[in-house]
Amino acid sequence: MEATEARSACVEMEASGRLGARRHSATEVARGRKLASTPVRPECIASLTSSTAMAPPSRLGHAVAVLSLLLLLLPPYAAAIGVNYGTKGDNLPPPATVASFLANRTRIDRVKLFDTNPDIVRAFAGTGITVMVTAGNGDIPKIATKDGAAAWVAANIAPYYPATDISLVAVGNEIMDTADQALITGLVPAMRALRAALVAAGFRRIRVSTPHSLGILGVTQPPSASRFRDGYDRLVFAPMLEFHRKTRSPFIVNAYPYFGYNGDTVAYALARPNPGVLDPGTGITYTSMFEAQLDSVFSAMKKLGFEDVEIAVGETGWPTKAMDGQAGVGVAEAAEYNRYLIGEASSGSGTPLMPKRTFEMYIFALFNENLKPGPVAERNFGLFQPDLTPVYDVGLMKDAVKAAPAPAPVAASKSAKAAPPKAANAATTEHDSEAASPAETKAANGSSNGPTVSTAPALAPSGDDGASSRGGSTSPDPSEGESTDGKKTPEEEEGDEATTTTPTVDGDSPAPEAKGDHAEEDDGNRNPVEELQEPTITLCSLYLPCLQLLCHWLCLYNLFPLLLIN
Repeated sequence: MEATEARSACVEMEASGRLGARRHSATEVARGRKLASTPVRPECIASLTSSTAMAPPSRLGHAVAVLSLLLLLLPPYAAAIGVNYGTKGDNLPPPATVASFLANRTRIDRVKLFDTNPDIVRAFAGTGITVMVTAGNGDIPKIATKDGAAAWVAANIAPYYPATDISLVAVGNEIMDTADQALITGLVPAMRALRAALVAAGFRRIRVSTPHSLGILGVTQPPSASRFRDGYDRLVFAPMLEFHRKTRSPFIVNAYPYFGYNGDTVAYALARPNPGVLDPGTGITYTSMFEAQLDSVFSAMKKLGFEDVEIAVGETGWPTKAMDGQAGVGVAEAAEYNRYLIGEASSGSGTPLMPKRTFEMYIFALFNENLKPGPVAERNFGLFQPDLTPVYDVGLMKDAVKAAPAPAPVAASKSAKAAPPKAANAATTEHDSEAASPAETKAANGSSNGPTVSTAPALAPSGDDGASSRGGSTSPDPSEGESTDGKKTPEEEEGDEATTTTPTVDGDSPAPEAKGDHAEEDDGNRNPVEELQEPTITLCSLYLPCLQLLCHWLCLYNLFPLLLIN
């Protein structure tokens, strides 16, 4: 009885002390008076301490502690795996079937299109898959004007967004590999005008960029010495990268180790165990050609002061079939390379010069496209058959769908044939048009359309409207380094007025160009429907880390009493 009364007195004392403190803080503390501390009875200290120490652990405490430890073992986010969806085939399934298959049966969460085909864009509505669409090369002159950009957005974005989660518009494809100075000098203005039109329409979250081959690099090896081509570095790439920085959009490159390897460097291209290639400038030994290619792009960007701009991989892949007798090409090698890519995207380890960076990445390609011109390999990059069965298994399926067993990789010999760098680099024109581009025709005939590494602004033609060649440069000898056939995305800075200058390569006076709003400045004019549209990937990339933090915080209040008791 006495113990009960003593405890009640202690509780009352504690309550009165708290109330008194509030009164003091409101009155005497405000006057600067010193508060006298109220003595606490020893039995109260003993009573309160014992009740806390002996409190039995709750089931919630156990559950939170276990859940917290489990979440510590999970990756902080899920990798974003994208795929290039081309349509140069006469045996491909309907777009609605493809969209449903990708959304429900695979782990692919984004697709890259080579046009704005209404049937395809509409098919991805409500699927949770983000979509990159492409404005054709021939649209660039029109998009470079304020009215033309607004009309393009009204016709190609507004009817579908946000029902279809369009995340990015690519303006053209490998424009810097063309010999068309009008397209090259109009590219940055087109990016600016298109971004301004998107912002004006309330589509602020849609980014703008353009893919580049590694032919944009004048020096490709070693990675630390890489730089952009002379004549374009300051006039084109500097303003492009400034635009990317201000709009937080990615600089997109198409990186293909396949177009830079030979029979001696299969292991290096496929990132198998190999002696590696030393970069004397950094002391880094590269054992992956893909990482070396990305670091070459990074070094070129860093030389212009834009190392903080995000890099995305618009295309990369490996064919399952090529010329007879070509070393390093087959189902096993394609599976090996793409499995490596998915692992890289999932690990978040980055590259030697970009540690712990993640890259938005699109594997080439979704299907084998039997109508594509050029070498055999161009028709055999697909991950899936037309009946939607996997060509090989790289862990992209949600269910246990079996692919045809892959034969064991054949070791490459020095005498074996390798991918012809010239033809392979120039071979592919993308899916914006159904006809072969001049670049494809040249590639099929064995001629080069890639720029010579030592020459500056003169880049080879890439094809007509929207067509592109994968790999835009002459491949360096892989024994000296790796091929860096890169592509570059010009997304430019924006302002409210449609006036800025167009960079010119030939020394002509700059031409006026459209200039958009500063995309990342919040003017309060956001589209309320757009605000509700979020990529599905955020469920994992944002909510899981928040859940981890919450559980870790709760664990602090539940785990320590458990340790004291035990």
